[in-house]
Amino acid sequence: MAKGPAPGHGPLTGVRVVELAGIGPGPFAAMLLADLGADVVRVDRPGGPGLGIDPAYDITNRNKRSVLLDLKSDEGPARVLDLAERADILIEGYRPGVAERLGVGPDACLARNPELVYGRMTGWGQDGPLAERAGHDIAYLALTGTLSMIGKPDEPPTVPANLVGDYAGGSLYLVVGVLAALQHARAHGEGQVVDAAIVDGAAHLASMIHGMLAAGSWQDRRGANLFDGGCPFYGTYATSDGGHMAVGPLEERFYAEFVRLLGIADAFPDRWDLARWDDLRAAVTARFLTRTRAEWTEVFDGTDACVAPVLSLTEAPHHPHLAARSTFVEHGGQIQPAPAPRFSATPVSVRSGPARPGADTDAVAADWDVPGLRPPSHD
Repeated sequence: MAKGPAPGHGPLTGVRVVELAGIGPGPFAAMLLADLGADVVRVDRPGGPGLGIDPAYDITNRNKRSVLLDLKSDEGPARVLDLAERADILIEGYRPGVAERLGVGPDACLARNPELVYGRMTGWGQDGPLAERAGHDIAYLALTGTLSMIGKPDEPPTVPANLVGDYAGGSLYLVVGVLAALQHARAHGEGQVVDAAIVDGAAHLASMIHGMLAAGSWQDRRGANLFDGGCPFYGTYATSDGGHMAVGPLEERFYAEFVRLLGIADAFPDRWDLARWDDLRAAVTARFLTRTRAEWTEVFDGTDACVAPVLSLTEAPHHPHLAARSTFVEHGGQIQPAPAPRFSATPVSVRSGPARPGADTDAVAADWDVPGLRPPSHD
């Protein structure tokens, strides 16, 4: 007999997560766990983490609850250990050694809860010559070679926001790591430390490219390859109104439809003649400049030519496909990306807006049975 949907709000319902507040990839990883249904308690510090946005708009703190603790006080670390004792996962993003000095490092937490998964999010990792150094997304990408691939060959590398390092190479690898370790903990009763370093994740993201490089099908320079803008039928082109179209018809039948609709079907019979790629790019460039983005969008609409308009952040939620799928949702007056991926039996949703620092102390104290979280009564 088929089982009915699990109660709660996502496949991680019942999983308890402690997040020691930080910036960037740690909060995003905790948000993803919260989106998937975990009960995430964020331990905020007095004064905030620095570089943070107004808590009312910080979407990475949605679906969480917050308690306020000063980890430099006498009682703060003890309360974190109380939470860790009742948690399945703990996430921190300090420099190596800081959590230990605060009294909430892996040894202290695992002593209280041997099945705890202790996730550590850093740029450089827990060891190595640079482990103690400060850094940000762009430096981690730079050293892994990943940044060198992005941008035009005659210009400096392009900064891909902080998506490739912090979130793809950092947050997503941390989430995969702690969930894999949670599976092990539940099967064997053994917790462990997960060392998620952005340099490791960002390097791992380029695995296919390294394989192509070894095979001789990728050149170790920008703008000379199939996926880095070097190919004239895989890239972006300006339109007459200053907009852009994204082009990617790699397969033969898709390319045939692309050049037919673009109006250059007979100009370049062999698209793999690399000696003529500059000519082909010039022809594609010239054609796209003859119409607006809206006009080209209409030309390619409903086809398999693999062409799409480049939309802005504010335009994207209104695209018919994304609107039909509710890829973006509104909650508390904020338009934001919906939780992803989707689940048939345990659907996920935006259940609550950004957690305000300390706003959930009483509820967490009761739910997690940590009465010490409440400030002492002065009655």
